[in-house]
Amino acid sequence: MNASLLRGRARRLLLPLTAGICAVALAAGCSGTDSARDDTGAADVAGADLPARAASVERAQNDLQNAYESVIKNVLPSVVEIDAGNALGSGVIFDTQGHIVTNAHVVGSQKTFAVTIATREQPVEARLVASFPQGDLAVIKLTNVPSGLKAAKFGDSSQVAVGQIVLAMGSPLGLSSSVTQGIVSAVGRTVTESDSGGGTGATIANLVQTSAAINPGNSGGALVNLDSEVIGIPTLAATDPQEGDSAAPGIGFAIPGSTVQNVAGQIIKSGRVTNSGRAALGITGRTFLGTDFQPAGVAVVSTTKNGPAAGAGIKAGDIITKVGADQVTTIQSLSETLASDSPGEKVQVTYIRQGATRTANVTLGEM
Repeated sequence: MNASLLRGRARRLLLPLTAGICAVALAAGCSGTDSARDDTGAADVAGADLPARAASVERAQNDLQNAYESVIKNVLPSVVEIDAGNALGSGVIFDTQGHIVTNAHVVGSQKTFAVTIATREQPVEARLVASFPQGDLAVIKLTNVPSGLKAAKFGDSSQVAVGQIVLAMGSPLGLSSSVTQGIVSAVGRTVTESDSGGGTGATIANLVQTSAAINPGNSGGALVNLDSEVIGIPTLAATDPQEGDSAAPGIGFAIPGSTVQNVAGQIIKSGRVTNSGRAALGITGRTFLGTDFQPAGVAVVSTTKNGPAAGAGIKAGDIITKVGADQVTTIQSLSETLASDSPGEKVQVTYIRQGATRTANVTLGEM
């Protein structure tokens, strides 16, 4: 992706657009009279359908309005504001035992937090369970669980489709319990988060792209469908380098709900992520510049002992240029390529050693 990415965010409440009766009249070919005749003198009864069509439009508007209000009533009590000391973010109540899932970049290096629940006036203390920066997810837990805590319902990520109406809920700029509206713009995106300004620098696959506003403070909140299901955790907003890295309106990304459930479930059960599902080569590397001073590959700085790369004969000093059919020019492009692969998968790695191009068949390990 060409746009650089900053941490997730959101601000204003967007109301649904409605179609006026006059628009319906124009679509029906209305000329301002109740009826018209064609050249044969036959009556055009299109005008007679206008009241029924207008009533149908009004019912559809009311149905959508009611759906929005129902979703907000069902889900917003499960969305919290997290005060991490030097930053504000959002979180989603994962279970009635007081576990809350959020972004790793929201918790940062903090161990304790002040959590504001929508149904309570005073903040409640929470402590870090574990953070997983590689996937930008974390779980915290309330030290004293209040009665009536409402856990969110997570949806099936495989059922998320482009064009679905979604609502983003969180605390943009400290405005708790705020809601924005949009659609699912794309699925299956792989993007890399900025490692500046508190970002983790994580490369995350299978993100849900949305037009719902994602602004400072929305990170860790909820992206919700009209069935009141959390289908993602808003995490990133695209920025446009040509505009001074200002936010690119309507381009935000959320970690899919199935990934959130998987990672949070492991953290709650084991205190850490035991199976990331993320492929790894088992190297540390840096972007290598060619003779034209342009990125030309990833120079291997070191390999993990008995790791995938070392086991295939790749050594420090080698320059990786391809993984499978994907060209590798930077450490970021290598991360993005591996994000689409799975541990245990066999790939052909193309690399340069002392000016000669070589290949190695590598069985990928786990991050």
